[in-house]
Amino acid sequence: MGKFKINGGKRLYGEVEVHGAKNSILPILAATILNEGVSVIHNCPRLKDVDSMIEILEHIGCKIDFNGRDIVVDARDVKDSEIPDNLMRTMRSSIFLMGALIARNKKAFISFPGGCDIGHRPIDLHLKGLKKLGVEIEESYGYIRCKGVRVRGNEIHLDLPSVGATENIMLAATLADGITVIRNAAKEPEIEDLQNFLNSMGARITGAGTNTIVIEGVKKLHDTEYTIIPDRIVAGTYLCAAAMTRGELTIVKALKEHLEPLISKLKETGCELKTGNDYIKITCNKRPKAVDMIVTLPYPGFPTDLQPQIVSVLSIAEGTSIVTETIFDNRFKYTEELVRMGADIKVEGRVAVIRGVDKITGAKVLAKDLRGGVALVIAGLGAEGTTVVEGAEHIDRGYESLEKALKSVGADIVRIM
Repeated sequence: MGKFKINGGKRLYGEVEVHGAKNSILPILAATILNEGVSVIHNCPRLKDVDSMIEILEHIGCKIDFNGRDIVVDARDVKDSEIPDNLMRTMRSSIFLMGALIARNKKAFISFPGGCDIGHRPIDLHLKGLKKLGVEIEESYGYIRCKGVRVRGNEIHLDLPSVGATENIMLAATLADGITVIRNAAKEPEIEDLQNFLNSMGARITGAGTNTIVIEGVKKLHDTEYTIIPDRIVAGTYLCAAAMTRGELTIVKALKEHLEPLISKLKETGCELKTGNDYIKITCNKRPKAVDMIVTLPYPGFPTDLQPQIVSVLSIAEGTSIVTETIFDNRFKYTEELVRMGADIKVEGRVAVIRGVDKITGAKVLAKDLRGGVALVIAGLGAEGTTVVEGAEHIDRGYESLEKALKSVGADIVRIM
C-alpha cells in the first residue's frame, strides 16, 4: 500500500516520454495464445495490470520473457482453459482471455473479472456476441463456462459500442469458420492496434477504427513481431498536469489524432498547444479558464479515462464548468477527495458542477481507482502545501513509475510506504 507525497506549486517544465498503451497491450497479450507459437511485442509498459496478465498467461502454459520494453510470449504449450478466480479478480482486462481461449482451445472456464470500482460494467454484450458465434455459455455462482466446439462467423450488432465486447468477439472470430461482421463496433485506437497485431500473425480483419469490423476466419496463425501504440491516456494525463501547474511540457511519443477532444478543451482553458507527428507541446502561463461543458462519449468523443484529470484542472479554473459522465455511473467518487483539498464541486448523478477556486491546498487523500487516483496526483502538483495520495497501487495499474516521470520535469514527488 504505497503513497505519493507531493509538495505542490512546482511548475512542470521539460520533456516527458509516453510509454506503450495499457489498453493495447492487455488484449494483445491475450491474443498471443492464438498463434500457437512465439510473439515478440515491443514498447511494452511495466504496469501492475501487465504483470497480472503475464501471471494468467503463465498459469495456462505460456513461457514469457519480459526484458526492457520487449515481451516474448511462447504460447506453444497452452493447454489449460481455466483461469482461477484469484487471477481473474486482479483486473478487468482478464476477460479478454475468454475469446482467446475459445478460439484456441474451444472452451473457457472463468469467473467474472475484477478491476476498478467505477460503476456497473456488465459483460452481457461479450456473452451475447459470443453466443452469436455459436459458443455455448453457462453462468452459475459467479463463473462462466464456455464451449465453442465449432465457432462460426455471423453478423453481430452491438447494442452499445463496447470496447471489451468488440475485442473479445474479434479474438474469438479470428479462427472461426466463415466471416464475422461486427456492427456498431467500438472505434478506439486500441482496437485498431489489436487488428493490426492479429493481422501481423496472418489474421484477415478490416474496418477497425470504423463502426463496422469484418473478420474472415483463418485456419492457422504464425509467429509475429509487433510494436504497440503510445498510451493516449498517459499522454493526456501529462497534458493536464502541465495545465494544472502552469507549466510547459513536450510530450514525446504522443499522437495528436488520438487526443483531439482533450486538446480542444485545453485550448478553451487558455493553454497553447503545438503538435507534430509524434509529439504535443503545451504551454500554460496563466490560470486556466472554465469550459462550458464536457460530455464523455465513446471514441472519438471525450474519453471517460481523461475525465477525472480534466476536472482537477477545472477545479482551479476561472469560472464554472459542467462535466457530464455518460460511460460509467460511479466515476465521480474521486471528487470527494478533491473537495477535501478545497475544490468546489457538486455532483448530482452523472453531472458534476465545478466552480473554480483561486487555489486548492494539500491534504491526505485516497486513490480509489486508477484514473481518479492520478487526478488526485495532478491536484497535488498544483496545490499549495503537501499532499499525500494513498492507494498508489491503483495508479500503478496504468502508469509506469509515475513519480519518476513527473520528477524528471520538475515535480517534487516521492513514493513512500
